[in-house]
Amino acid sequence: MSQDKKTTEFYERLKEQLKEDTTWPSPYLYKFVVPANLEKIAEIRAVFDKTDAAINTRDSSKGTYTSISIRVTMSSPEEVVEKYLEVSKVEGVISL
Repeated sequence: MSQDKKTTEFYERLKEQLKEDTTWPSPYLYKFVVPANLEKIAEIRAVFDKTDAAINTRDSSKGTYTSISIRVTMSSPEEVVEKYLEVSKVEGVISL
């Protein structure tokens, strides 16, 4: 099975689970890890511009990675997945 197909199936399952378990609009917590690079952090912040996002960052103990927590009100499961897909374009990002 190709990575693209696995990714598509994962996001489809996530959408279904969010539809079943959550009333929309709803707050959603995203968590990402990126190499400690201000440019990459800025790229992720830009994805959530024009939202009510509360963004917190924390550097790893050695300073090589930065964890990013983003709490934001989302209107639908589709919007949640859309943001994950936008952030996935940032090189080196890991979605948790």
